[in-house]
Amino acid sequence: MIVPGVRASRSNDVQTAVEWCRRSRLGVARVSRVLAACAVIEAELKALAEVNPIFMSTEEKAEALRRSVALESQLTELRLRVMASSQDVAEAQGFHSVAPWLAHHAHVRRADATTDLKLAVALEELPVLAAGLREARVNVAQARVIAGALGELPDGIEPEVAALAEAELVRLAEVHDPADLAKLGRRILELVDPDRFEDEERRKLEEAEKHAAEKQRLKMRALGDGLTRISGVVPDAVAARLSTYLHAFTNPRLSDGAVRSTTDEQAQAEKQGTGQQGTGLVVNHPRRLAEAFGQLLETLDPARLPLHGGDATNVTVTISFDALKTGLGVASLDNGTPGDGFDTLTAAQARRLACNARIIPAVLGTDSEVLDLGRGARLFTKAQRRALLLRDETCRAEGCTILGTWTEAHHLIPWSHGGATDLDNALLLCSRHHHRAHDDTYDMTRLASGDYRFHRRR
Repeated sequence: MIVPGVRASRSNDVQTAVEWCRRSRLGVARVSRVLAACAVIEAELKALAEVNPIFMSTEEKAEALRRSVALESQLTELRLRVMASSQDVAEAQGFHSVAPWLAHHAHVRRADATTDLKLAVALEELPVLAAGLREARVNVAQARVIAGALGELPDGIEPEVAALAEAELVRLAEVHDPADLAKLGRRILELVDPDRFEDEERRKLEEAEKHAAEKQRLKMRALGDGLTRISGVVPDAVAARLSTYLHAFTNPRLSDGAVRSTTDEQAQAEKQGTGQQGTGLVVNHPRRLAEAFGQLLETLDPARLPLHGGDATNVTVTISFDALKTGLGVASLDNGTPGDGFDTLTAAQARRLACNARIIPAVLGTDSEVLDLGRGARLFTKAQRRALLLRDETCRAEGCTILGTWTEAHHLIPWSHGGATDLDNALLLCSRHHHRAHDDTYDMTRLASGDYRFHRRR
């Protein structure tokens, strides 16, 4: 609201406003102090239009920033106070509330106007918070957080307790930003009424657990390019356990201070001699978790899973004997859910799974007769694992220091080639080097130390 034709100054602020009021069609008697104040503020801001802050001192700019934020809070509180009593404004033009009216006439977002009206109504019932905003002890963002926290207080709470919570949050706003206030607001009852807080916290947890149980979902969709998209929401407790299990697999990869990538770019860099031993490309955390998820599934014991089709839950890989020996060709998966798209993998991958994972290989002869079905003695026993740990201690790949407890037992001569499951035909390899041992593009060379060096075939 600009005062027409009048240049205000610090000496005639009030006179300017009064003069405008006299000349307005509303008349002096009908013009409130709010409109007069608006006129004064607008006139002062207009007078500052040509002022360049670059000429202010550092101290002056710092003070101006602090005070302008405080003024914004005070002016917003004034606007909210007017909004709370402006239902008549909306009804005069057929709007259901002042929020859409303001959005239409002031060209603001309707959602923002609705949020402001909600805060304005709340402030009518929160005098301490309203006073804090009016006196610039609380800014607008803090006021929204405090009002939200107080609105979450349980029904039936005593007015005295609610008043204590309001006063305490306003006090905390003097030293905490909105993010911290949100955390404090969720536990304000613990401070002002500890006994009720324990009961309320238990009730909220029970409701949250019930909600999580009802809303949990998990979906899997094959993308057709060798990848499957897994999406879903699970209860916090389930996510916490999964996160812990996955980190158990990812931690050893950090032992040398860097995580080496197994991407094509890494292999190309090594082939060209540009890759650095022990450093390599860094694999991002989501990828490491995905790799860990695969390792977790490979370590699950089917015997401890629920019965599925009359037997312990297992996945069967069907592959021809020739493909298993050469590592060339493809294998098919039978996971009990036909048509879902997760039904093929390379023979090389099947060989690696047969070496380590709890997968049932169904080996077929030339006439598709079943030559072998099951794992039998191909699995290293617990006693053999303990013996390997005592002997090898760490991954036996050259330069790898991952502890033996985080490694996998590998058949030097694959069982598909007649290799026995005994200590003389076994060594410990970490997951990355175990994958490389089954990668036909790499050779393994035994060194005098008993370690193995991997190098790309030319």
